[in-house]
Amino acid sequence: MSKRALLSLLCASLPAAVLASTPAPSNRVDYSKYSEESLKSELKESAADERAVLVPMRDGVGLATNVFRPKDAKGALPTILWKTPYSELGMRGASLRYALAAVKQGYAFVIQNERGRYFSEGKYQILGYPQTDGYDALSWIAKQPWSNGKVGTLGCSSSAEWQLALAAQNHPAHAAMVPMSAGAGIGKVGRFQEQGNWYTGGVPRNLFFVWLYHVDNPLRAQLPAELDPKIRSRISQYNDLDAKKPDVVWTKQIKHLPVDTMLTDLGEPPGTFEELIKRSPADPAWRAGGLYHDDMGWGVPALWFNSWYDVSIGPNLELFNHARNANTDAEASANQYAVVAPVAHCQYAKLSSDTEVGERSMGDARFDVDGTIFAWFDRWLKGDKKAFAPSTPHVQYFTMGENAWKSSPQWPPKPAKTVRMYLRSGGGANSLYGDGRLELTAPPANEKPDQFSYDPLNPVQTVGGGDCCNGGIVIPGAFDQRAVESRADVLVYSSEPLSEPMEVTGFVDAVLKVSSSAKDTDFAVKLVDVAADGTAYIIGDTIFRARYRNGFDKPEPMTTGKIYEIRPTPMATSIRFEKGHRIRVEVTSSNFPKFVRNLNTGGANESESEPVIAKNTIHHAGEDASYVELPVVTSR
Repeated sequence: MSKRALLSLLCASLPAAVLASTPAPSNRVDYSKYSEESLKSELKESAADERAVLVPMRDGVGLATNVFRPKDAKGALPTILWKTPYSELGMRGASLRYALAAVKQGYAFVIQNERGRYFSEGKYQILGYPQTDGYDALSWIAKQPWSNGKVGTLGCSSSAEWQLALAAQNHPAHAAMVPMSAGAGIGKVGRFQEQGNWYTGGVPRNLFFVWLYHVDNPLRAQLPAELDPKIRSRISQYNDLDAKKPDVVWTKQIKHLPVDTMLTDLGEPPGTFEELIKRSPADPAWRAGGLYHDDMGWGVPALWFNSWYDVSIGPNLELFNHARNANTDAEASANQYAVVAPVAHCQYAKLSSDTEVGERSMGDARFDVDGTIFAWFDRWLKGDKKAFAPSTPHVQYFTMGENAWKSSPQWPPKPAKTVRMYLRSGGGANSLYGDGRLELTAPPANEKPDQFSYDPLNPVQTVGGGDCCNGGIVIPGAFDQRAVESRADVLVYSSEPLSEPMEVTGFVDAVLKVSSSAKDTDFAVKLVDVAADGTAYIIGDTIFRARYRNGFDKPEPMTTGKIYEIRPTPMATSIRFEKGHRIRVEVTSSNFPKFVRNLNTGGANESESEPVIAKNTIHHAGEDASYVELPVVTSR
């Protein structure tokens, strides 16, 4: 295709419908501006409370629960339930803010510690047994004399993830839910089989190793089960049982080999980490926990909040689509709404008139998050059908680059056209200074491949992108990739400067034709927006372990020199590449410390410590072309 044809195509790319204005703030009080002391003081004045009540589960285990109700309440109340593995019964952070906002607006607010955490009894399990403990918590609330029988679940991250498997139970009291940044609650859904984000493309993520060190504590202190309830309540207000573990320099410890002794090397007793690290992506044991899988049905109207620089934006949007199409409960499937913001994990309070994510300004990205949440609950828990307008778009998303909120009746937006761009070079795409090109024209049959050496002891460093909860080993966001792109083991493919803006909104797919000298290795892909001054902002990334190319249940070693097709799990984004910008794709074999390094042996990677250097090749000639497919938004 000629350059003129390329420019013609790009000129045809027009932005999707922009919202008339940034969603206007409601008249509700913005409690995010209050100090923690002020929030606690006002909550004490406004609410009647019960603290650290042991709510019985079906097996007799009691879960510590705080209940706050408006002091002036008359009649039965709708309830918002916040379930957490964190030390929040003393009331702090977001749960404190939402407790006050809920009480002020006529709701009971219930916050409950997961099983085996702090004042709750029992043995801890990630996600807190949502299919049993979650169900029993809803039943208990619905039976209380102050309850109107309608409960909405709310929370971000761990306080959202347990809601997913619970939604499959379709409890009669579970009237609505607001899962925010909930990806680690997803087992397998559609094209994603990441098992709670333990994996991406079969490659373990390091963030959970750090997170489990702080959360999973087999040696935790517990109060006696027979302790007087009044004493338990009193203790919960000045002693949170939150033992401080020894500090760890994670930037150093994350390099520890073998991976499976990373925590016991610190002196920790074996726990959840040692159990999970043994599992493959297809291990049946993933079905026994609290993860949601796409054969479980869906029964609850949901308002989803997600973000472009989160750890799991792809699986979240895939699950949103699945919930809309599950049809095990017609009302629930018809009432799925999503908001996608330009921030990192659970950073919705940072949406402002001058939002920054990493090193990049997103401009005015304000969105009335809390107002939208309470309008949603008013609709489903109070029966006010006008509170959440029926005309509300099912998807509201922020297009980066253009820095504007947009809407669509579906995800991805329907007027998106798949544009295939090929990885091209003269055989020397190594580094930013090589000859790699990203073009619409398919390469000829004699085009040379690109090769690089991947040494697991000298991996490519992670710089930004989507991540969270990792002890500071990775800072999420839009950061300049040029330091990474200067390495010879990073293949860099760039388009010509665009003559007109080009919007990419939807799932971005990569197809690589690869070979290796190793029995197994990884292939990492990154999508980058290159500004006119050369700044290379990361938009999204993905990775795939070659042994799983035929399926996660069919691992198979590679044969030296044989060419294989690799299809990493999709990236998801909404970005307008501005006029004069370049679209860039990076390909390499590591993205560390975000992802565990492949040692290239083909063996049990997580229990090994002796790596092999791999000579890896990306092919792009004739039938062995490698490419990315971009969902380009065209005129409506």
